[in-house]
Amino acid sequence: MKEARLTRAGLEAAGIGVFFRPRDLEPIGVSFHDLQGLVKAGTVEKVGSGLYRLASAHPTENETIAMVSSAVPRGIVCLLSALRFHGIGTQSPHEVWIALDRKARKPSRLPTKGVRFVRFSGAMLTYGVQERPILGVQVRLTSPARTVVDCFRYRNKLGLDVATEALREAVRTRAATVDEIVRAAEFCRARTVLRPYLEALAQ
Repeated sequence: MKEARLTRAGLEAAGIGVFFRPRDLEPIGVSFHDLQGLVKAGTVEKVGSGLYRLASAHPTENETIAMVSSAVPRGIVCLLSALRFHGIGTQSPHEVWIALDRKARKPSRLPTKGVRFVRFSGAMLTYGVQERPILGVQVRLTSPARTVVDCFRYRNKLGLDVATEALREAVRTRAATVDEIVRAAEFCRARTVLRPYLEALAQ
């Protein structure tokens, strides 16, 4: 039975998350025709152009992040979305913030309109970038320290108040240490920007 293969455990065993594309299912013997039958049966839901979801998966707060990351696997969850994921501060973004390589083409088909893109380049695409499983999807996102520094780097987009709250709350909740933030600031060439706020934090 094709349905028996499309369980959370079965997908994870095959290295597939609860969000998937038709080609992802080919290695486990589920054809596009089979997939359409599973959609009609209610086992699978279509959530976007060419993107499907296991209907039995329990929704979570991070489901939209997993869904967008499935659609943009080279993207990096960052800024407000990374703050939310790490539990830093009070931001509750209505969009998923995704960083792309400066040279990459912006995806034309997305499962939701609520995606905000920024551009990273060079070492910014790898420094402080982690991989975390969310609903079986390997999501790339910035670490707490890198996220705080990025909030200062993009303070004109986010607001300085968001950046300073991120710094204060990351240290208060121990999501990141001052040393980790300083190292990230030095690597990202943002030490000068952060210095007065780090000094105020130490007082």
